[in-house]
Amino acid sequence: MHKRLIVPHALFQIMIRRLAHQLIETHRDFSDSVILGLQPRGIFVADRLQQTLQEILGITVQTGYLDITFHRDDFRRRSTPLAPNATKVDFSLEGKRVILVDDVLYTGRSVRAAMDAMISYGRPAQVELLVLIDRQYTRDLPIEATYIGQRVDSLHSQRVEVTWQSPESAEDVIWLHTLTPEQEEPHATA
Repeated sequence: MHKRLIVPHALFQIMIRRLAHQLIETHRDFSDSVILGLQPRGIFVADRLQQTLQEILGITVQTGYLDITFHRDDFRRRSTPLAPNATKVDFSLEGKRVILVDDVLYTGRSVRAAMDAMISYGRPAQVELLVLIDRQYTRDLPIEATYIGQRVDSLHSQRVEVTWQSPESAEDVIWLHTLTPEQEEPHATA
């Protein structure tokens, strides 16, 4: 496997801050807007955005976590069952402007599943999509992000990995992995 750094730590921080400012331009005081992080990896982006918005505006933006497991179109097609994640949406989406947040936009199927899942919490007035990485040329569905950290030209034989600062990783960075033919999985639907 070949691994290439595509977003170093300094650029990662700039991207998060830029995305937060773009949200402020559109949503101003967030009085009728909420952020929903898609489980499992979108929640890290959602949390970081919430922290950055609170730092800039001095307010807490309503943020929740949305599990899409049972709304995926490949849920019953997998050889091993998917383990669901916790959904944490303790507010109504009725009439709200919802910002769906994920780390990587790949085929668009996760976003489609998220739109199905969020309807259980009310009918939003508007839905937008924010992603750190938009993998171009890999979309199965006509879904596009409203806010994009960075676009990446990629093949199905590549994988994008967002690494968050933690005890195992000193910095927030994004990698592009090129898999060998033996490592490749059948066409993923994330």
